[in-house]
Amino acid sequence: MSKIAVLGAGAWGTALAIAWASQQRHEVTLWSHRDEHALEMQKSRENRKYLPDFPLPNRLRVTADAAEAVKEAEWIVSAIPSQYLRATSQQLAPLLNPDQVVISATKGLEIGTHLRMTALLQECFVNDRAPDRIGVLSGPSFAAEVAHGQPTAVTVAFPDLKDAIRTQHALTSETLRIYSTDDVVGVELGGALKNVIAIAAGIVTGLELGSNSTAALIVRGSAEITRLAVAAGAQRETLAGLSGTGDLILTCTGALSRNRSVGIALAQGRDVRTILDSMDGKVAEGIRTTEAALELAATLGVEMPITRQIHAILNGVIDPQRAIRELMQRPARKEADELN
Repeated sequence: MSKIAVLGAGAWGTALAIAWASQQRHEVTLWSHRDEHALEMQKSRENRKYLPDFPLPNRLRVTADAAEAVKEAEWIVSAIPSQYLRATSQQLAPLLNPDQVVISATKGLEIGTHLRMTALLQECFVNDRAPDRIGVLSGPSFAAEVAHGQPTAVTVAFPDLKDAIRTQHALTSETLRIYSTDDVVGVELGGALKNVIAIAAGIVTGLELGSNSTAALIVRGSAEITRLAVAAGAQRETLAGLSGTGDLILTCTGALSRNRSVGIALAQGRDVRTILDSMDGKVAEGIRTTEAALELAATLGVEMPITRQIHAILNGVIDPQRAIRELMQRPARKEADELN
């Protein structure tokens, strides 16, 4: 029986912890950075703030003690929001050891450095005893459905395929099917960038522009994501898989998508600050990823028209209706040119 530490007690971290603890094949510990949140979950056996109505399995331990959470854990799964990951990882680094395997389950990019989350973790884990096996878990997955035990398929990637396959075999369960690859860049960028397109999809929905517009946006968004990911070193095939097209379709069309909900709210005339305040601490990674994606695109010379318009909307430079109209009025090109 292996030991898993899930770091970050938001909806996604809690859902993963529930899924693995429910299998009774692992000893799972869920870590919250706040004492009061951990205590409340211990007492209620539920994460009422971020994932209500899903009882925590009896085998799932909850703690706010980071040293206790990671002690002797073979697998450390990080579901910490991207904006807090650097500071938290620097604090956790001295507690880890080289035998542990770290898996990022965060879908985002760091503003300023435009680093992927595994690259950020590698920067933080620089001491001699820090783990060097760092991978990513991503794919089409709503937290509530994972916690409910509904069948879900995701992808795990490590630079060394052997580590990905080992993780796949260890963490696949009856309800969580895991595929393996060595394309870390593709899996991470697919998971991060689809949140930006999901905001755009929400805007299309909020403006009641119809299914035709949504379909066109998803396809053009996929081309935009693929251009940037391939330029960054990803394999094109990865972006057509679960962590690319699969995750994009889910997040752009599913009612449980926070990023899509942000887009709907923007289309209704609400500003970003008001939207964030209404989310009560929940995170829509696409808001921050938009800026970081444009930073990365600028360094690689990649055009990102949808992302650029979403960035302008989020910063109050343009209204959603005009932004969509400008996208539709861009000069016509061969479709094959835009897909490459």
